[in-house]
Amino acid sequence: MAAPMIPPAHAPAFLAAHGWGDAQILPLAGDASFRRYFRVVDKGRQAVLMDAPPPHEDPRPFIAVAEYLCGLGLNAPTILARDLAQGLLLIEDFGDVRLRETVDEQLHRESDYYAGVTDLLVHLHARPAMDGLPVHGLEQWLDEVMLFTDWYCPALDLEVDRDGFRAAWQAVLAPVEADGLPRVTVLRDFHAENIMLVQGQDGVAHFGLLDFQDALVGHPAYDLASVLEDARRDVTPAVEAAMLDRYVAATGQGEAYRNAYWALAAQRNTRILGVFVRLWKRDGKPGYRQFQPRMWGLLERDLAHPALVPVRQWFDANVPASKRAEAWS
Repeated sequence: MAAPMIPPAHAPAFLAAHGWGDAQILPLAGDASFRRYFRVVDKGRQAVLMDAPPPHEDPRPFIAVAEYLCGLGLNAPTILARDLAQGLLLIEDFGDVRLRETVDEQLHRESDYYAGVTDLLVHLHARPAMDGLPVHGLEQWLDEVMLFTDWYCPALDLEVDRDGFRAAWQAVLAPVEADGLPRVTVLRDFHAENIMLVQGQDGVAHFGLLDFQDALVGHPAYDLASVLEDARRDVTPAVEAAMLDRYVAATGQGEAYRNAYWALAAQRNTRILGVFVRLWKRDGKPGYRQFQPRMWGLLERDLAHPALVPVRQWFDANVPASKRAEAWS
């Protein structure tokens, strides 16, 4: 079940030990994990308290990736205080201005904002991948898509060819694994609700990055697919195509990258269809069901790509329309 938004009992002592003893602790957000976030306000200053309770969560990956990103000149929250034994971090507050709502309110600037996001990934991918991160490759991609057969299909009473599903994905993803493109730091949960617009000292809004503790070393197409095929907002297809062109032009990675983009977008969207059902059935978070129609729309667009023929054929044979977007409308 989702954890209530009540600060942990040890939070006041932690804050007091680091000079925030008189601060208010206000609910900010929960997410798909056990992590919870609170805004800490004290005499005109504010910060964010991350509650990452052990043994379910470990804040050390967040700290390591934040420091790596800052070292590359990107904007990740500064770590102000930490108590690893109790899973508490006090971090820089990037405010409330998210990319999602900003673009929705300024649709005429959608291309400009996503150009900036694409350039951010070009910058990140031009640097060596962070040391010590888990690998995200073929075996992991195949295991992840099985969440669809393990969670989505049983929830909708679908009896499907599980072995054929994995074989179809093997046929699509093995060429991506072998395409020879450089492997990079993959932020993994890279989407418009995890990208903040932070006013810098230069008066310019910069992209602030959040929720990157599950970073991996993987394919450079993954995060671009993540942000352009977003579960939480519809990116205009023309903008998606333009940003794919922009990335390819900046990196010179060509057709191999384009093929990987559509394959990994489909892989990610299939995994998410299963993840959202698991969050509902196992974790008591039914709100994620609202995103399923969008995920199906994205997946079916991905499956139209010629490289996805084996997977498209499997879906056509095993998942009728009534068990796709129609089931969630």
